[in-house]
Amino acid sequence: MHVRGMTPTRRLGRSSPMLFVSNHTAWSDPLVVLALASALDLDAYAMMDAKNLATLPFFRRVGAFGVDLASARDGARAVRYAASLLDRAGRGVWIFPQGKTRPVTEPLEIRGGSARVARLSPGCQVVPMAVRYEHADDERASIWVSLGEPLPRDEGRASTTSDVHRAAIEGELARLEAAVRARAPQDHGFETLFEARQSWLGALATRALAWIAG
Repeated sequence: MHVRGMTPTRRLGRSSPMLFVSNHTAWSDPLVVLALASALDLDAYAMMDAKNLATLPFFRRVGAFGVDLASARDGARAVRYAASLLDRAGRGVWIFPQGKTRPVTEPLEIRGGSARVARLSPGCQVVPMAVRYEHADDERASIWVSLGEPLPRDEGRASTTSDVHRAAIEGELARLEAAVRARAPQDHGFETLFEARQSWLGALATRALAWIAG
């Protein structure tokens, strides 16, 4: 698992609550969040499609909360709840504003929930993030994560618009594309969070269980 931006993001999380907005490319993305949260020393929460959460209830035990994507009322409730979590340093809330898993090769289309959470949480830092899985010939894979610079909170409230969130995530996806093509994570500012001989899913599950036990 190769991660860019780990050190500055960890430092920022010590003084501010963090709202991470990310693309959503696989059902296992919340497991990536757990591995990141542990390394960043953050209490992790993640908004998930209520249908997927019902299928994978394990994620409730590690901070996931559901949202009915077909209900405007429930969407508003989930946005308010996410904003309420961003009340202290050391907390991180992850939102996947695409609402469903999509390949990284498709154009990025996002919903407005992450922008609404940002508007309700003026004290948080909004950090764009991108995730990508590169599979080898077997079930093992490299997991690539890019954590961007926090979005500015100027008079135009740039960090609270969906267009800005989409463009920032696209920027991190472009960083991943360049690093993956070069096959040189260190040359592109990535550090290796962990390596495992077992499958990528087994490695992430092991870390998730360690998170619960710890």
